[in-house]
Amino acid sequence: MSDETPVEAAAQRDFTGLTNTALAILCFLIAVGHIYVAFDPIISEFHRNAYHFAGFAFLAAILHPLIKGKTRSKPMLAFDLTLGILVAAAAIYLPFAEQGIYDRDVKFSPLDWAASVICIVGAIELTRRLTGWVIPCLIVIAISYVGWWGQLIGGVFSFPGLSWESIAFRSIFGDDAMFGTIARISSTFVFLFIIFGAFLLRSGAGDFVINIARAIAGRLVGGPGIVAVIASGLTGTISGSAVANTASTGVITIPLMKKAGFPPKFAGGVEAASSTGGQLMPPIMGAGAFVMASFTQIPYETIVAVAALPALLYFLSVVFFVRIEARRLGLPPMESDGETVGSAFKKGGASFVIPIGGLIAMLVSGFTPAYAAVFGILAVIASSWLTQNPMGPRAVFEALVMGTKGMIMTAVLLCAVGLVVNVIATAGIGNTFSLMIADWAGGNLLIAIVMVAIASLVLGMGLPVTAAYIVLATLSAPALAGMIADRFVIEALAAGTLGDAGNAVLMFGVPDPSVLTGPLTTESATAIIRALPLEVAAPLRDLVVPQDVTVAAILSAHMIIFWLSQDSNVTPPVALAAFTAAAIAKAPAMATGFASWKLAKGLYIVPLMMAYTPFLSGDWGAMIVIFAFGVVGIYGLAGALQGCMEAPLNPVMRIIAGFAGAACIWPAPMVVHIGGAAVVLVLLALNARQLHQTAPA
Repeated sequence: MSDETPVEAAAQRDFTGLTNTALAILCFLIAVGHIYVAFDPIISEFHRNAYHFAGFAFLAAILHPLIKGKTRSKPMLAFDLTLGILVAAAAIYLPFAEQGIYDRDVKFSPLDWAASVICIVGAIELTRRLTGWVIPCLIVIAISYVGWWGQLIGGVFSFPGLSWESIAFRSIFGDDAMFGTIARISSTFVFLFIIFGAFLLRSGAGDFVINIARAIAGRLVGGPGIVAVIASGLTGTISGSAVANTASTGVITIPLMKKAGFPPKFAGGVEAASSTGGQLMPPIMGAGAFVMASFTQIPYETIVAVAALPALLYFLSVVFFVRIEARRLGLPPMESDGETVGSAFKKGGASFVIPIGGLIAMLVSGFTPAYAAVFGILAVIASSWLTQNPMGPRAVFEALVMGTKGMIMTAVLLCAVGLVVNVIATAGIGNTFSLMIADWAGGNLLIAIVMVAIASLVLGMGLPVTAAYIVLATLSAPALAGMIADRFVIEALAAGTLGDAGNAVLMFGVPDPSVLTGPLTTESATAIIRALPLEVAAPLRDLVVPQDVTVAAILSAHMIIFWLSQDSNVTPPVALAAFTAAAIAKAPAMATGFASWKLAKGLYIVPLMMAYTPFLSGDWGAMIVIFAFGVVGIYGLAGALQGCMEAPLNPVMRIIAGFAGAACIWPAPMVVHIGGAAVVLVLLALNARQLHQTAPA
């Protein structure tokens, strides 16, 4: 789940001898401590979160130098060691100081001031080392806004200002602050699942993923590319990081695709697009599922359940592009390497299938994600003895150390982002920004989604995916959720089923009530609802929209933002995953970025389906129907974009395929979907017949 790039990883200090052993033991103790507290919460949540930050802040200071490249400088090491000790000591001290601060009517002593400043400044500096300048700048801008310059500006963003003591208190002890809600997610679910992923990797589950993918898809048309899609999807269950997925599976799949005849930039694009889908793949979904559950108060198991079909649709969209490109280039299937499903399972299947299956079963049964993750870790250890790579005490130790080191950036980042989220909550910026989005979009959901997509791309230039999602969700999710819920209000108004209470509220927001007396079309109802001021629209939704529809709207809004937050992995000029793949493929970075952006079109299509259809409603009948039409529609769109299905398409057939594919997924009556799907399938049949007619005898 770390968004750390290979370049950043190379800037770490490498220790040897006793120092390396001492750090490994510290990492081991940090992991064991978190696992133990997950079972037996012997300390308060605030203490746990503060200790969580203390441990990872110390590791970040030691392993990531103040100046990149100065890894061997002894004075620099002494400085970093001192910083790490100070920040860790300050974080450990603050929970013990809390009661004294309350006893003094929220007044800080000099020691309280010193510890608070060290923690905040330490978080800013360590985040700079790990992720660059964007988040530190956001933190400084946010804190100075509520303390100083917010009162100097006019308009909706004017803020009267708080005392620096209040700011320090809220930054440390607030519910949304450094050691608040987001830190709780980091210190429980996220870290435990990262440890779980480390155990899967150490047990050899990563090799099993590659082997099973080659056994299933290797001999299909476009097999090497499909292997990359399957392997990256399954590896996403382990790591949840697009860059890490690309770096780990790409070294195998990209040369495989190049050997089969795919152009280097396309091979890199396939790996980057597939690896990006790893963050969308339940049951882990990077850190997003846990953050989303906390923000929305929707159960984690509900989120991962409804996220499964959209994630599968995304991976199928990449598979379609791969197969179509293979047909367009006339590439034959791979030759068999002797790997079968049975042999792959025999080598290492148990250490992947049993833990993942058990994890999903526990989540479905109602166990908390923390319990499920811990039992999943134990299941990996036990099931590894059924494979060729049994995990003994040394392997368990190494997995715990690996998991802790893999968590450093995420832990520091999530705690530090709490400083920004705290200001957004304190100043009410989130509600103001949501109102601005609704106003700028004029109530048009599509325009609002495009605005969020642009914002996510801009934020993604400097923020890791998780941080971009947190910031965007805090700012724009309420507006999106309201617009999605308004579809139900519009339908009720057009059907005349608002009820007396709903009509009474609506009268306050309509300048000319006479427009409500006659029958209304959907278009006129839409215009009326979009024009309502928030003080009328909000209570109207509360009265008219059922609770399950409201929950689905909130979940859809957050899932849309979460999906769009991934686009910086594959969209130039940033495209971190694509650039990583380009280095492996020895292809031009920007060309690989554009190839990955084209292949990852599902990142934009599927969120639109979430917005305009009940794709995340929990009504599995409706969701499966939407999924089925989505599969056909995306295949049609892929064929139109690539100019090929099973054989090349002429310009007229490309246009027809594009419109028919769009008809399958565009919000329209069922007859339109059926017609679009029929046209795509007829084109596919004619196209396949053309292939057989032109094939050599």
